[in-house]
Amino acid sequence: MSDQILTMTVNGRRVNKPVNGQYRLLDYLREEVHLTGAKEGCGAGECGTCSVFVDGKLVKSCLMPANKADGATIQTVEGLAPRGELTTLQRAFHKTGASQCGYCIPGMVMAATSALRENPFADIEEIKERLGGNICRCTGYTKIFEAVELARDVLNGRLAASALDAEGAGDSYIGNNVRRLDAPSKVSGALKYAGDTTMQDMLHMQVLRSPHPHARILSIDTSAAEAMEGVECVITHRDVPGVDGFGVFVHDQPVMAREKVRYVGEAVAAVSAETQEIARRALSLIKVEYEELPGIFDPEEAMLPGAVVVHDYAPNNLVKHIPIRKGNVEQGFAEADIIVENSYSTQQVEHAYLEPEAGLAYVDHDGVVTVFSPSQNITHHRHMLATIIDKPINKVRFIMSPVGGGFGGKEDMIYQGMLALSAMKTGRPVRLIFTREESIIASAKRHPSRVTYRMGLKNDGTITAVSFKMISDGGAYGMSTEGVMRKAAILSLGPYDIPNVQIDTYGIYTNNTPSGAFRTFGAMQSQFATESHLDICAERLGLDPFEIRRRNMMKIGSLTHTGQRLETVSIAEVLATAEAFCRWEAGAPTSRGASRGDLGGPDTRRSCTLGARFRLETTDSRQEVA
Repeated sequence: MSDQILTMTVNGRRVNKPVNGQYRLLDYLREEVHLTGAKEGCGAGECGTCSVFVDGKLVKSCLMPANKADGATIQTVEGLAPRGELTTLQRAFHKTGASQCGYCIPGMVMAATSALRENPFADIEEIKERLGGNICRCTGYTKIFEAVELARDVLNGRLAASALDAEGAGDSYIGNNVRRLDAPSKVSGALKYAGDTTMQDMLHMQVLRSPHPHARILSIDTSAAEAMEGVECVITHRDVPGVDGFGVFVHDQPVMAREKVRYVGEAVAAVSAETQEIARRALSLIKVEYEELPGIFDPEEAMLPGAVVVHDYAPNNLVKHIPIRKGNVEQGFAEADIIVENSYSTQQVEHAYLEPEAGLAYVDHDGVVTVFSPSQNITHHRHMLATIIDKPINKVRFIMSPVGGGFGGKEDMIYQGMLALSAMKTGRPVRLIFTREESIIASAKRHPSRVTYRMGLKNDGTITAVSFKMISDGGAYGMSTEGVMRKAAILSLGPYDIPNVQIDTYGIYTNNTPSGAFRTFGAMQSQFATESHLDICAERLGLDPFEIRRRNMMKIGSLTHTGQRLETVSIAEVLATAEAFCRWEAGAPTSRGASRGDLGGPDTRRSCTLGARFRLETTDSRQEVA
């Protein structure tokens, strides 16, 4: 409901628009003035993506009520330069390659503009301080700081304006600083992400999510919500006309919970209404009756006989087991002078992309169901959606919007089906934008893992055998778990030539938030264990950590544990470069633990500070070191 008319000057233009009493300045600029350069990344004033100038002062517009800006002069990123042009600072961002996904960049440009306006001679430490309220998930900030310093020096005459000009690629793009084609639209705020997109007669979606980790759905009553003025439709699993089960590898996930909910945050129903406010109020009118069930939250416990079963088709809660064998591992351990055993664990990790999940769906004039979203796997999503809505593939279209950070987290399809069903049911475009809280509660995470590592070695550091077992928490649905387990197994032992190998990776169902794709796709968890274990073994043997790796590294002609004969190998060059670059002081670690000479003697039990328990075995004696 419009409470009043706000009058303000926005980018030099007088604006008189009605304002909803609940609007923040960010909402007003995006929804009424249709300036989408200011983004919503967190909604809590922490990320800086919503930064604008209010009467010349940098303000986080997600924290400012729209009414407070009545009569003010507002400048957004779109107003920093005339249309089609870029400021010196924006050109510097383009020059240095400071924009990657680009979602944070308009806010970053605003903060940097403020910094140079307040102190045109700001040094690097002041620049860092003034940009401290802005988060970038992609770049590591270095190129951003370089851009601000470059703009500062050009503005102050220390550098000629030609320093902002493009450089040629020469004979090759490799090794040359070539500017990104999409950078101008990112630094100017012109690029439209999924949440920036609107269509005429568009509806707004909100999703009702489960408060329980495991419960049977006894009934869903949507009648009161459907009767509410402004509500166009409510959908549940009953609205799925086709196959209500999808996934990257195993089709175990319904569009919305069917019969059971399996994790806190699982979608149960969705409302499409004229405004977000109406849709939110309608959610409170949906009545869901649950019968709470015991949950299982530890993957090792989930593997035990009698454990709570998450999916009936998998009575042992196994999503996928990947076994790899090479040589004779027992013989390899028998040949070892020492055996070192340890366990390693990694935690669940949120992707924390700056752009929350968002999408818009509509049915076009030819009856093609179209979804516009930052899907990192649109071909697979298209095929899955066709089976869900029971339409031929030529009647389903996916358009990949610019991705405001993904890192694998937007590879799994978790909300596009709801959008498509609502667009089909209403005949109108439907848009959904997650809040940051909703993104955290509902999206897939990096797989938590536990690795049990057993390695046999000769006294000279040569590895004779490895037993590697990784148990990973796949959460409530399979998603990308099978692929992650496969990659974890393939890459588990790193670039090392080990003759006898036993590898087992397990993805296990629990009632935790689903786990999915994340950068390194399983390799991070397994490589963390392998490289940590090699450091421990080097210490126990009194060897330099680089040296133990050289003695076991792959060479041309080596056979990997997956049966691949290597024709090219670069690990020797990588190790040499790393050793030189970090100015490594060669030699065995001596600050903790035992030296090589300690092994096998009667007094080898001693304290060390490795932060975990491991077992040291020799051919003559067995002992446990804390």
